[in-house]
Amino acid sequence: MAFIELDITGMIQTLDKLTQDTPAKWGNLSAQGMVEHLCDGLKMSSGKLKFPLEIAADKHEKMQAFLASDKPMAKNIEVSFVKKDTPLRHEEIELAIDEFLLEWIDFEEHFSDETITEQHPYYGDLNFDQWCQLHAKHFTHHFEQFGLV
Repeated sequence: MAFIELDITGMIQTLDKLTQDTPAKWGNLSAQGMVEHLCDGLKMSSGKLKFPLEIAADKHEKMQAFLASDKPMAKNIEVSFVKKDTPLRHEEIELAIDEFLLEWIDFEEHFSDETITEQHPYYGDLNFDQWCQLHAKHFTHHFEQFGLV
């Protein structure tokens, strides 16, 4: 499967197609909730949000191999560190997209030191390239959810 390019200009142009009323093809996220959810993933990759490990360290290699594969994320997947019915942070979707842009910039700046890793609850410690693999899969998953790709 092909995943989206992690080009901020293209990603923002894609997100700009959303409205408050864009329906999801599956799941319970609103369009704005999805954008804010992607922001939270970026915050995790920048070390701003931290969650305990949920998968044993001896399974991380296998989990990280999934990131490098062409396998997509499953629809309707639920993870314990993402709470259902999380209240929206912003008054409108455009502000959530602005937050996405700022969090992407922070993510890239955070990894200007190539020795940095940040922990994901399922995948363990990830470097910049591994986080990019995860973001490409995750963004594609949610862009498909809202018919953007």
